[in-house]
Amino acid sequence: MIYVFYALVTLLTFVLMEGVTWLTHKYVMHGFLWYLHEDHHQPGYTRLFEKNDAFFVIFAVPSALLMIYGLTTGLNVKFFIGLGILFYGFAYFLVHEVIIHQRIRWFRNTKNPYLAGLRKAHKVHHKYIGKEDGECFGMLYVPQKYFIQNEKK
Repeated sequence: MIYVFYALVTLLTFVLMEGVTWLTHKYVMHGFLWYLHEDHHQPGYTRLFEKNDAFFVIFAVPSALLMIYGLTTGLNVKFFIGLGILFYGFAYFLVHEVIIHQRIRWFRNTKNPYLAGLRKAHKVHHKYIGKEDGECFGMLYVPQKYFIQNEKK
């Protein structure tokens, strides 16, 4: 029974990370840490690494600490919260870096409606070069209007 609880904690953490991502993206990345995120919004920016990649480390630290502390104090819920953050980080990497920005050339010609809506929503987010007036700050949740537009094509 405890393993079901741990699985639910991991899943709930993964789901809640979408909200954490939205808040962090809007108020931190487009706020006081804009200097790290700004290069990501520059058209044609094609370096292997961006300053924006620092956010992978920023999110990895609490995940790693929770997992380490959750193991060293006897397997407990902290480990599974860290695991949920880690799983979200993997999903974020796959979605944002691979599927959307094509930093690794996989899924280039997918016709999947969810992935097409995801790309459209992120493209709308990137139409704003500056930190003001943005929209679509989340990563995995895509507003319905982006699916409707893609179904008409």
